[in-house]
Amino acid sequence: MQIILVQPRGFCAGVRMALQTLEQALERFGPPVYVYHEIVHNRWVVEDFRRRGAVFVEDLAQVPGGAYLILSAHGVSPAVRAEATARGLRVIDATCPLVTKVHQEAIRFAQQGYRILLIGHAGHDEIVGVMGEAPEAIWLIQSAQDVDQLQWPPDTKVAYLTQTTLSKSEVEKIVARLRERFPQIVGPSKDDICYATQNRQEAVRLLAPEVDMALVVGSANSSNSRRLAEIAQAQGVPAYLIDGPQDLRPEWFRGDETVLLTAGASAPEHLVAECLQWLQERFQATVHERIVCQEHIQFPLPAELRRLSKPVK
Repeated sequence: MQIILVQPRGFCAGVRMALQTLEQALERFGPPVYVYHEIVHNRWVVEDFRRRGAVFVEDLAQVPGGAYLILSAHGVSPAVRAEATARGLRVIDATCPLVTKVHQEAIRFAQQGYRILLIGHAGHDEIVGVMGEAPEAIWLIQSAQDVDQLQWPPDTKVAYLTQTTLSKSEVEKIVARLRERFPQIVGPSKDDICYATQNRQEAVRLLAPEVDMALVVGSANSSNSRRLAEIAQAQGVPAYLIDGPQDLRPEWFRGDETVLLTAGASAPEHLVAECLQWLQERFQATVHERIVCQEHIQFPLPAELRRLSKPVK
């Protein structure tokens, strides 16, 4: 067996910042530290933090007044922020800056009187948060077929935004249809799909023709991880989304194939290493790391934590 180990893979800058935020909060303030939604969409990460005293909630009523509350990497609506303030919670905002960018764009377009078409998946935490910025001005678009359902004249003042974790090719199809329907449509000055999502997708797209199978380490509720498996499948390559080595099945393999191994942006590297070990022990697999591009982006910790780090004069 030959394994093509893809680089880049795993944690992006936004995920790394969010996890460091929760790590430091637990260390400084001690448990429990509350987190609104999962800090990132990875089962292993969430369970590990839960064992260490993080409490993940879907309703702020579950958080005692005065407690520390971390907002997850996916962002929240203004209503959630207002409720947290009203309850006297000590909020630490770990929203990914690239998600914050989409929120700011939604506010700007709404203030300028646009009808905003938000391309994304219903119910995703990021989508719920962005739509909360201007619910009266934002419509969710999940497919090109949704575009055809819009009963608006072609000269309608329309703008579009996208969820950061989508497949670039999927978005391009929807945007092309939007431009056909609404020639005057405007979009973000810079692509909303995050750099890490695009890099991981492009790596799979480039390397899939060389392999017989793709393994993507990531949880089922991770949008960007699911997209990686779908990109391989779209090129005719069998692909499996796995949480870790416990999900691997010997019957998937002949033992002489070439396997692409990558990880979504919220998947820890140790799970990749454990999957490699599983394959090497059973199939004497040889590993070849393929670097498609390098990533050097880093995001600072939330301002709330940075302020707490300053010495008191």
